[in-house]
Amino acid sequence: MTDPLRAYVAAGLDAVVAEPVRAVAARLAGDGDAVAVLFYGSNLRTRSLDGVLDFYVLTEGPAERGLWPTVSYREWPMGGQVLRAKIATMRAATFRAAAGGALVDTTIWTRFVQPAALAWVRDEAARDAVIDGVAAAAVTASRFAAALGPAEGGPADFWRALFRQTYAAELRVERPGREEQIIAHGAGRYEALLPLAWTAAGIAFARNGERLAPRLPQADRVRRAWRRRRRLGKPLNIARLIRAAFTFEGAAAYGAWKVERHTGVAVTLTPWRRRHPVLAAPAVLWQVWRRR
Repeated sequence: MTDPLRAYVAAGLDAVVAEPVRAVAARLAGDGDAVAVLFYGSNLRTRSLDGVLDFYVLTEGPAERGLWPTVSYREWPMGGQVLRAKIATMRAATFRAAAGGALVDTTIWTRFVQPAALAWVRDEAARDAVIDGVAAAAVTASRFAAALGPAEGGPADFWRALFRQTYAAELRVERPGREEQIIAHGAGRYEALLPLAWTAAGIAFARNGERLAPRLPQADRVRRAWRRRRRLGKPLNIARLIRAAFTFEGAAAYGAWKVERHTGVAVTLTPWRRRHPVLAAPAVLWQVWRRR
């Protein structure tokens, strides 16, 4: 991994987060064999404690059996308010493999090419491993962006093409133009990150002012790899949603909140829907489709 990319990633992970966020991260770390807790999502950007805080807990636990990550939802009274958190938990080794593109999963490198903060870490060795993993996510994302983006364009053009493709592959419930919000809120992040990641990936590129033209001899191979991920993306995400519906405490309430947040459509949670989120899902999806 090249030093410039690693240094850029490390600076981003060292972003200042609110003390209540660090307190929640420490509580999550104390629940098991955590090596690091990453904080990400819109609350990192806005520094707000409202809504649901998003965390990834990386562990040294045994190898996962079946789908990952495991997801939970928890609430804590803290400082006169209730903090709500969605927690995804997975092995640090699996995180690094997914970030590096060794797995067909697209969610890890897509998510962690976006801003994240290291809210808790066990020691310096664990910190170095997380930095390497997030830098690998940037390299993986940049390689697919080079293959899926235009022949020449500004950095935003490549990221825009990538995010649109990953949203479609992951069966995400997002408002149209969500990728524009992500890029706009990056505050120069994506312009700086793309050439650093391409250099780390060994992708040569020409620069004409603010426009870049990657030279990717293996572009066809990368596109074939992407087509495979696109075919498997929706079935994988559906399987995860079904698994979460049976194992994720508070899944119905969290899912309703998430749908309303991203689509503006309020979902009515009847007692039956709370008890049977999987059976209720088709009617909820139809309701959202009709009202968008």
